[in-house]
Formats: sequence, C-alpha cells, structure tokens
Amino acid sequence: MSSPAIPTRLTAPDPGWTVSADLLVVGSGVAGLSVALRYAELDPAASVMVVTKDVLAAGSTRWAQGGIAAVLDPGDSPGEHLADTLTAGVGLCDVPAVRALVNEGPGALRRLMGRGARFDRDARGELQLTREGGHRRDRIVHAGGDATGAEVQRALIEAVRGTRIDVIEHALVLDLLTDADGHACGITLHVMGEGARDGVGAVRANAVVLATGGMGQVYAATTNPAVSTGDGVALALRAGAVVRDLEFVQFHPTVLWLGEDATGQQPLVSEAVRGEGAFLVDKNGERFMRDVHELADLAPRDVVAKAIMQRMRETATGHVHLDGRHFGADKWRTRFPTIHAFCLEHGIDPVTQLVPVVPAAHYASGGVRADLYGRTSVPGLYACGEVACTGVHGANRLASNSLLEGLVFADRIAGDVHARRPRPGPPVPRAGAVTGLVDPRARARVQGHMSRGASVLRSRHSLTEVARALKDARWTPVAVEPRTESWEATNLLTVASALVAAAALREETRGSHWRDDHPDRDDTRWLGHLDATLSEEGITMTYRARTTLPQHVEADLADAGLDPAAVVGLYETALAEDLSEVGDVTSLATIPAGQRAVADVVARADGVVCGLAVAEGLFAHASGGRLTAERHVKDGERVSRGDVLMTVTGPTRDLLTAERTALNILTHLSGVATMTARWVSAVEGTAARIRDSRKTLPGLRALEKYAVRCGGGVNHRMSLSAAALIKDNHVVAAGGVAEAFRAVREAYPDLPIEVEVDRIDQLEPLLAEGAEEILLDNFSVEDTATAVTLVKNRARLEASGGLTLESARDVAETGVDYLSVGALTHSAPALDIALDLRGA
Repeated sequence: MSSPAIPTRLTAPDPGWTVSADLLVVGSGVAGLSVALRYAELDPAASVMVVTKDVLAAGSTRWAQGGIAAVLDPGDSPGEHLADTLTAGVGLCDVPAVRALVNEGPGALRRLMGRGARFDRDARGELQLTREGGHRRDRIVHAGGDATGAEVQRALIEAVRGTRIDVIEHALVLDLLTDADGHACGITLHVMGEGARDGVGAVRANAVVLATGGMGQVYAATTNPAVSTGDGVALALRAGAVVRDLEFVQFHPTVLWLGEDATGQQPLVSEAVRGEGAFLVDKNGERFMRDVHELADLAPRDVVAKAIMQRMRETATGHVHLDGRHFGADKWRTRFPTIHAFCLEHGIDPVTQLVPVVPAAHYASGGVRADLYGRTSVPGLYACGEVACTGVHGANRLASNSLLEGLVFADRIAGDVHARRPRPGPPVPRAGAVTGLVDPRARARVQGHMSRGASVLRSRHSLTEVARALKDARWTPVAVEPRTESWEATNLLTVASALVAAAALREETRGSHWRDDHPDRDDTRWLGHLDATLSEEGITMTYRARTTLPQHVEADLADAGLDPAAVVGLYETALAEDLSEVGDVTSLATIPAGQRAVADVVARADGVVCGLAVAEGLFAHASGGRLTAERHVKDGERVSRGDVLMTVTGPTRDLLTAERTALNILTHLSGVATMTARWVSAVEGTAARIRDSRKTLPGLRALEKYAVRCGGGVNHRMSLSAAALIKDNHVVAAGGVAEAFRAVREAYPDLPIEVEVDRIDQLEPLLAEGAEEILLDNFSVEDTATAVTLVKNRARLEASGGLTLESARDVAETGVDYLSVGALTHSAPALDIALDLRGA
C-alpha cells in the first residue's frame, strides 16, 4: 500500500468557539512576548493575544544558559560583531539582517532591562561581559551566572501581567486561517483544559505572528523542551509559506552525556563554561581542539561539534570530556550554579571530575523565511525567533545571537504591523487541502531515524534510509484520532521530511550541515539557500543562489541603505543587454584565455564620486568572483582629474567585458552626487537642505537617491506608499485642499503627509488642519518669503519648481526648509570616469 500524502491541513473537529484580537502571537518565549509587549506599547487600545502551548514559562527561552550578545564595551564595535556572525554563518548570512541585529541589538537589550530584566554586574555596578565560541570580544551579558534565559522569561512574564494582553495557555496551534485573498486572518487551535476555551477553537486576528520556537524534538536527544515539536514550521508549510535552510540544525557541542540510550531533553553544558576557560579533552586527556581551529575550544559550534564527533570515532568512545576542575568550587557555584547542580544530580562533581559531554540537537538556524520585518511569504503572517529564518544565522548560529534576534526582530515586527494596520477578510477554506494525521506511535521511530541518519553526520546513504523510513511512517493500519499526540506526531514528521529533503539535496559540508560523502564546502554550486514548500503533491525544494558579491561589498551596500539582492538584479539586467549567448566577441577574439591584467579606474574630471562598492560588486559578479578590486577613495569624497579611484585585478577578458557596465553605473551615480554637491554648495550657510524627488530612472531609484546623499543632499519619499504627497489633481478630486488632507489623514493616520500648494491663500486652511509639511510649487522668491512669514515655523516648507543654481541661494535665504530639485536624478550629466589597463 502506498504511503498517504503529507497533510496540508490537520484533521480536527470544527472550531467550537471563536475569539478575536488585533494581533495574535503564537508562542511565549523572548520573541513572542517581546512582540506582544512592543505592539501593546505602540497601540495601547489594541487587543493583543498570546497563545502558548504550555504555561507562559515553559518554552525554550528559560533554558538559555549562556546569555545575550550585544556590543556594550566601548572597545567593541557592531562591525566586529557583524564579522564574527558572518564567519559563523559560512557565507549564507543575509548581511542587511545581521547589520540590523548588531546595530539595533544594544538598544533592544536596554529596552529589555527597562522591562525589568536584571543581568549580572561587577563590584562597580557595570555589566559583566564574557565570551563564547566564535566571538572575538567579550560581549555576552548573563544573569544568575548561567540562568540568563530564566531571568529574561521572568521579566517578560511580569511585564505581560502588567498589561491588558490576553493569554491562552495549554493551547496547541493547529492551522492558519486565510481570507479569500490569501491573507492570514487567524488560526485554529486546541486548548487542553476546562472552561469556555476548552477543545478546538479559532482566533480571528488582523495579523498572526509565529514565535513557536524550535523543532529539537524531531531528534531523539536534544536540549529543547518537550514542547519544541516544530509546530510553527509545520503550520507554515501547510499554509503554503516558504521554509528556508532547514538542513542547518545546530548541534550543541557540549550536552551532558547520560548514557548511550538517553532520549528527550538533555542537560546543556553552556558554551560559557568554555568561555570562562574550561577545555575539551578526549579519553586520553588530550586537548584536541588546539589542532583544529585558531580559537581552539572557542571555535564556532559547528567546528567544535564536528571535531568532537571525529575524535569519538577515532577513539571509539561515546563521548568526550570537559575539564573545568581548575575553576574551583566557588566559581562553579557562583558562575554556573545551574550546571553545577545538575551535574551533581547525575553523580558528577565538576569541581573534582571531568564532565562527560556529547553533541545534541540544539537550535534550528533555518525556519520560516522572513524578511527584515519578519514578514513571511503569506501576507499577514509573521515569524520571529527560532521558528524564523531571517538570514541572521546563515549556515550556523553564532553563540548568544538567538535571544538577541528575538528582541530585535520583535520590535521590527510590531512596528511593521502597527504601520500597515492590516484588515483581512473572513476566513475561507483552502482549496485542495489534504487532511490526515500521523499515528502517534510513529513518533519514537521518526526521532530515532533522524538521530541515526540526519544528525551531526550525514551521507547520501543515511539520508536515503531516513527518507524511506519517514515515508513509511505516514502509513498506519488503523484510523488515527485527532488529539494532541497525533497532531504533534504529524508536525514532527512534516518538519523531518522537509529537513531530510534539504539535507539530501545539499551535496556539500557547510556550517552545521556535515556530509561525509561531500566533506568540502562548495561555493561554486551551493552558495545559496534551499527553500521548501508543501502542496498536495508533497514537498518541493527550490535552490535560490545567493549573490556572488564579496561579503565586504554586501556589507557596504547594506550600510548605504541598498538591498544587495536588488543591486544584483540590476547587474543581471544590465549585463543581459550586453551579452548574448556568444558573449563579448571582441575580447574573446583579441585576448588569450588565461591572460591576467591590472586596471585602474580613473577620474577624467573633478567631481564627487559615488558607487564604488556597486562597481566593485559588478566586477565580482560579472566574473564569478575572478575579479578583485581595491578602492582608494570613498563614496562622497571629492576627486580631481587623474585620481585613481579603484584598482581591479583579474582575467583580462573579464575586465573588459565588465568595464562598460561598471562604468555606466559609476559615472551616472557620480554625476548625480556631483550635481547635488553643486546645489548644496550654492545654499551653504543657510538652513535650507537640498532634496531630491521621485524623478528617477526606472530601476535606479535607490541607487540615485543614495548618490544624492553622497553629494550632501537628503531624500524625499522613496515610493508612493512611504508618504503622502497631495498634489493639484488630488485636490480637484477631493473637492479642496483641506478636504484632501482630511481624507488622507483619516485613511492613514500615522503616515507623513505633504501638501502641494500654488497660492498663498491655501496656506492657512492647511495649517488649521494640522499640516506639518507644505510644498510651495513654482512660487517666486517674493511669494516664498511671504509664505515663510505667514507659516512662522508652524510647518516645514519645501520650495519646488522653477529652481536654478543661480536662484538657489535667494530661495534658500527666505527661510524655507528644503529646495526640491528633480534635476538631481533625472538630468545630471555623467562624471567622466575611465578604466585604464596597466598591462597584461
């Protein structure tokens, strides 16, 4: 008999009750409670509901021992934290996401402390900072020695209890509800207990946030609590959402070894123990990590876990040891009281004995694909914390970045929901849904197969065996009743199936994914993500190649407010116009294969340079990484004729093939920056600032607006949804300027509004309505001065239309706040820049 399909909807009774909320958060760890608290702060009148599988304190957060990583030491920097995170992520981190994490992390941590979290301090009252694997600086804050998670959970729960946030405990989420347009509008759930919310029910909501934690229980031995059965990832798959990089499951290197047959949640021996100076030894007492990595016992977790497994193989033992005997009794009791206690509970005294340790499933770096604001591929559905794949962790999470990710992205999600204020329609049944359940008796078999064939060590053979076993586990000779155990078993098998499919497809070793049959990292084929989706036909895997940009270029683009993926898309469009199937025929005919050269990018005129990182990225992308560049100046700097801006080295053919596209971008952006600088110079000494408009070339808006900033100007709105600009045609359609203003304010109460006027008499009615920004369209210098006098700083004023460099200073001296110049972007002449080949 063939195995049934993986369900796309769980078999369950119809909801017997329904409640509603403006925002629904599923999960009560650091991510979930932080989203709920922040949204309640942003909109005190909103109804916020938290649904949690057990009690509020039962999730993974309270088990976190090590701490929270954040740049708090003056000697540290966000750049260093970013670099450590990128190193651990082995090429798959999303740089803008990591940049958000490290830049916003300190502020998010301080907000947590403002909510009552108390971290360990020294005798002077300063926060104690320690170091963990992969970090090159002391930047880990901790609480209660090794009880950071418990303190964070305590503080958040107390904060929630002081609000109007509604909480439903003992509730297992089942499936997502969506409206006719596919927007998330709630969930179905089963509440285990008594009362009005007993049994299967539904929660209607304007937005749904998944913060369900991890999926460690898919393995036989894990550090995760019993509730971590992958419910959020499974729900997302059934809802049609994209799930990314599930193969990257981090195995914590040091879990207390309790015997060969130990299963379930295992005691964690925090990485902070090694951060304080403990070290790993094999059965012969040899410190084997010193020969593995420059950071030795503080290497990234995947490195340590792999080294332990290799040493276990070599010595034919089931574990290695952690030696912290030199700490002494006082340090064990005060710095690591939790670990000290459970070691004693299991008959081990770490003060006098070696601690037996072994890797175990710990953290999912992959999860539901989410953007910089936690938005998933299903509108209205957000994901935060371990259930999400934001791109922060890449192929391997850096120690103590997880709690920080929950804090930072919780704030971003709450802000996005508040700004968007979604209003979905009523739920409708999903067409073509396949219902079904997995026999709960299959759970132990699934976990056993996953631990044997899809854990730290993997191969094609082992993964094929696991995939076959998982397929067999979907079949059962008896009818399966809908209940908690069968719903959890179905979730575990759904997640395990997607994980194994991804692990089998990725034929390389990278980060926490180790293939015995493909032991090397392969950037030529696998520098990208594996996205999983679920349909009636089963799980579909799609490979999404990452950009071929050097990481420092990607970081520079992110710093400039540019999306690296969008920039690569621009490269592809531009190169496609130049290259057919044959390629650069002139270079192919005249330049021998294998010839290399050095070329200088040289200014042929004075101006302001902009776009060097973009050009460097183009050279790298067009050549598949064969061209490398060294920049000699920075964007925004003034350059003179003859200055060398950048030197590019690599194959001559690649150089000349990429030359025109790179120079097209560089000369255009530098021209925009140069023209902007001229306008800025013209109004120097006044309070006015030079501003751009939306008069940009298609596809180049973000780059051209960046060039304006390089020239010293400021940006107007990026898009039609970023802010409202009421112009003459809007006024006609609305029946008056004040009417138009009121209509926009009512529809979008939090959106910035600017109103265009062409007569002085339109000002007072707008000011009476509360207008904060007014555009003076084609006003003469005299009328502009009159408008400034009438407004008297009650609103910001922008002069636009009919402006010239010659009149700019006169207009600026009237006292307006901005001069808006569309010509900056749509008609700036290119700055002459050339590429000079030194030799081949």
